[in-house]
Amino acid sequence: MSNDFLDWELSQDLQKNLLRLLNNEQLKEAGIGAASNLKHNKKIRSDKIYWLDRKHENIFENRFLDLIDEFVLYLNRSCYTGIVGYEFHYALYQKGSFYKRHLDQFKDNNKRAFSMIVYLNNDWQTNDGGELCIYHDDHTQIVSPDNQKCVFFRSSELEHEVLTTTKPRLSITGWLKTN
Repeated sequence: MSNDFLDWELSQDLQKNLLRLLNNEQLKEAGIGAASNLKHNKKIRSDKIYWLDRKHENIFENRFLDLIDEFVLYLNRSCYTGIVGYEFHYALYQKGSFYKRHLDQFKDNNKRAFSMIVYLNNDWQTNDGGELCIYHDDHTQIVSPDNQKCVFFRSSELEHEVLTTTKPRLSITGWLKTN
C-alpha cells in the first residue's frame, strides 16, 4: 500500500474527469464475470464503471496510464513479475453501493496477476463507509479509500470486498496481467 501513489494534481484531475463522465451518463453498471459469462447482480455488486483507454485521448487518463507503465517497468525489472499488460476502469460507488466478498481472478482465466485500487476521495471520514475489507487467513484488514492511496495485491490470493458507502466513493481499479 502507498498513501501517495498519485500526486495531488493528478488525483484532482482524475476525480473531475470521473465526475464529468458521470454527468454525461457515460458510466455503465458494473458486472460480474468476463465476456460471455458477464452478469449483472446488484445484490453482489452495485458500482458503475468506465474503462480507461488511450484511444479516448484524455490527457488525465493518459498521464495515469503513463504512471502505470513506469510502475510495470519497475516491477518487471526489480521483481521479475512478467507483467505484459493491464486493464483499468474508473469505479463510482454511489451512496448505498458495495461489492460483496470476491477474488479478482476469473475461474477460467488466470491472466490477472495483481490487483490495484487507486483512490480519488478528498477528506474521507470513518463514518463515510466504503472501506476495502481484505480477508487474510487469520484476520481482516480495513483500508479507508483516502485520496492518492493505492492498494496492490495478488489477484488470486486475497478475497476482499467494498463495504457499503454512505457517500460517493471514487477510484480507479485495475489488474496487471501476465501470460
